[in-house]
Amino acid sequence: MNTERPKMVSDSAMGDARSVAEALERSQARYHALFEAIDDGFCIIEFIDGPHGPSSDYVHIEANTGYHRHTGIVDIVGKRLREIAPTEADAWVDLYGTVLRTGQPIRFERQFVEVDRHIEVAAARVEPAGLRQVSVLFRDITERKRAEAALRESEAIARENVQRVRLALAAGAIIGTWFWDLPTDRFTVDEAFARSFGLDPAHGREGLSLAQVVETVHPDDREGLARAINEAIARGGAYAHQYRTRRADGNYYWLEANGRVDRAPDGTPLSFPGVLLDVEERRAAEAERRRVTEMLRELNETLEQRVASQTAELMAAEEALRQSQKMEAVGQLTGGLAHDFNNLLAGISGSLDLMQSRLAQGRYGELDRYINGAQGAARRAAALTHRLLAFSRRQTLDPKPTDVNRLVAEMEDLIQRTVGPQIAVEAHMQEDLWSTLVDPNQLENALLNLSINARDAMPDGGRIVISTANRTLDARAAKDLDLPAGEYVAMCVSDTGTGMTPDVIAKAFDPFFTTKPIGVGTGLGLSMIYGFVRQSGGHVEITSEVGRGTQICIYLPRGLAAEAPAPAPEPLPVSTKPQDKTVLVVDDEMLVRMLVVDAVEDLGLTALEAGDGPQAMKLLRSDVRIDLLVTDVGLPNGMNGRQVADAARELRPDLKIIFVTGYAENAVLSHGHLDANMQIVTKPFDMAVLSNRIQGMVGD
Repeated sequence: MNTERPKMVSDSAMGDARSVAEALERSQARYHALFEAIDDGFCIIEFIDGPHGPSSDYVHIEANTGYHRHTGIVDIVGKRLREIAPTEADAWVDLYGTVLRTGQPIRFERQFVEVDRHIEVAAARVEPAGLRQVSVLFRDITERKRAEAALRESEAIARENVQRVRLALAAGAIIGTWFWDLPTDRFTVDEAFARSFGLDPAHGREGLSLAQVVETVHPDDREGLARAINEAIARGGAYAHQYRTRRADGNYYWLEANGRVDRAPDGTPLSFPGVLLDVEERRAAEAERRRVTEMLRELNETLEQRVASQTAELMAAEEALRQSQKMEAVGQLTGGLAHDFNNLLAGISGSLDLMQSRLAQGRYGELDRYINGAQGAARRAAALTHRLLAFSRRQTLDPKPTDVNRLVAEMEDLIQRTVGPQIAVEAHMQEDLWSTLVDPNQLENALLNLSINARDAMPDGGRIVISTANRTLDARAAKDLDLPAGEYVAMCVSDTGTGMTPDVIAKAFDPFFTTKPIGVGTGLGLSMIYGFVRQSGGHVEITSEVGRGTQICIYLPRGLAAEAPAPAPEPLPVSTKPQDKTVLVVDDEMLVRMLVVDAVEDLGLTALEAGDGPQAMKLLRSDVRIDLLVTDVGLPNGMNGRQVADAARELRPDLKIIFVTGYAENAVLSHGHLDANMQIVTKPFDMAVLSNRIQGMVGD
């Protein structure tokens, strides 16, 4: 067993360790003493990761008491930059971050906005660079900056005063000089000063009382002068003030006093020297300039009022003229319509009278001629009404997937024959043109009308170009055309005619506006095209240059479905055996209701009838079987046809519906389309067509 005791540390070793510790403590004490003895602010910052990524913030890890003296911020150690200066953090990170990255020390002056102070800064990287630390030495130079700014301001005022004195000397406008010894309150003026105010020159040289000088000041200006002098004495530096004084001739004149208050280092006012300048002519010129400016301002105001009044009168006269022209066009239109309708009604009523007469005579073989004549007149009346509905944008459209290229190709020969041999017609069509959902008959009419307008603009012949293209409109282009952004099919008609002025283009789509002589056109053509295109979800654009021709483009929304094959003509109704089906007919026009009921019964179906919505609802709420609802759109007594249909669908979800309308009712369509098992028949309708629609609906 080893009984040897552990060796103890020698006394000398313990003494060495104690000496090292004491030396370290003394060194730290000296460092701390020196650290705190620095009058300037001093701190060490360490970069940390912040809200904007690595090294986007820093924390203060050491700071002396000078930091507080120069910034006013206490207990800075441990605080992050974004805590004390959130609005300036990015700028400080950029400055000190550059020092950290490059190792190059910097020195600069900067305003510390958060504490409203100017500081002078020297910054250097603490080595090694891996510590991510920067030492910052700075001092508050706010007072120096203020003193420099005050000095610059004072120097600027002094330079301005020197300039004024030089100008006054050059113009002979100096009245005299004064020197005011402020501690003794001794006010001395030169001989020119005293003579100008009728004072004894000797008194001026020996020492003039300030009260004597003030006596020459206009009573209304004395208070302002005293206030300006007291402010200058309290402030020190340059002084300038204008006031009126009584001169030797007893009259008051404007002058300007320019001087400078000198102060002792402790701020005590010492002296107040200066000069007096004659500014009477300058003030008079300024007053005259103000008077002329006011006169011009009043003249401009009254001129604006006169121009506005005359403009309003001209606009009223122009509006009255336009209204007169519109009423003249309306009169021309209605007169022509009345004439055409009278002719058509004469043909219809005459045919009916002769049919009645021939029936009474038993001459049945001649009835077909009168029936055909009455039907032809009725069709022409329907076409005339259709034109009016197109103008009013209330026509019933039958939109279908349409190949515009095929439509143009089929119309090209007709257009060439219509415009005549002196005008060449060309078609430039894009091969992969998209389909569009539009009423093809209305588009054909629009194309023909545009071609005729182009022909009229080329009385001596020319060229018409019909072109098609796919167009994708971004938000900006679509906004210019008042359309939603998206894909469109464009059909354009260009001519080499006379062109249009901007004023004509602005009014081209207005109803009744026309450039043609009275009696030649009503001005409905372009407005009808515009109404049809807008009703179809598109837009019409005109570009033209006088003497070089016009291009009118129709933009229609792209349709996703391909063009459907042309429907075969509807055959005449075939006789059928009676069916156990019931049709409810709703129309407030008794004659129309009678005709529809007869057509229903001719098909072997059971017919129920109602004159308005409430009557129809009584039947719909009953237990009576109803397979088809045929309703007029415009009904009296609070319910239109669409409302009746909606209520009927709630009671009978599978009910089939045919709307009968004389114009397009927005209430009929749902987002531009009919719901399932719904159809529209437009008045005036062919009875065979109506019968086939009814038979087809109840037979499905």
